[in-house]
Amino acid sequence: MHQSGEQRLAGLCQVTEHLFLSNGRAANDKAVISRFNITCIINATQNITNTSTAEVEYVHIPVTDSPSSPLSDFFDEVADKIQLVGEQCGRTLVHCNAGVSRSATLCLVYLMKYHGITLLEAHKKVKSCRPIIRPNSGFWKQLIQYERKLRGCATVTMITSPVGEIPDIYEEETKDMLPL
Repeated sequence: MHQSGEQRLAGLCQVTEHLFLSNGRAANDKAVISRFNITCIINATQNITNTSTAEVEYVHIPVTDSPSSPLSDFFDEVADKIQLVGEQCGRTLVHCNAGVSRSATLCLVYLMKYHGITLLEAHKKVKSCRPIIRPNSGFWKQLIQYERKLRGCATVTMITSPVGEIPDIYEEETKDMLPL
């Protein structure tokens, strides 16, 4: 989906008709929440910054942005919630502090589970609307394991690089940035 300047400025990206991704600042901006008709906020941080209201349901997923955090414990719960909100004509905003790792990971899971696309396709879709996404290596391992569970195979693999284990798609991104 094409992002309007207003959405980019708000730190908000629209992933699907009813799924949005942002940083913590945008998720706590009542004007942004109202403008985009958000009815559910999923906060993937350790901090509780919001509480449910009559207009907006609030779900807290208490995880740190650490490769050892068991974010996969929440994959199905979050994906199912996003789908349910969408079926009820609502809109979900998933956020973490920066909108880069935890929240992006949860959006990738939703796309794989409910849109039937591969991890590679899900990453391309989310990255096209929010170019700064970059799940940490531990979350990538969990995403790859989840894709294997869903599809029986994986479209992304972890490789060794000078900075440690990274998903192979980061290697391609790095090559694209190198001078010829």
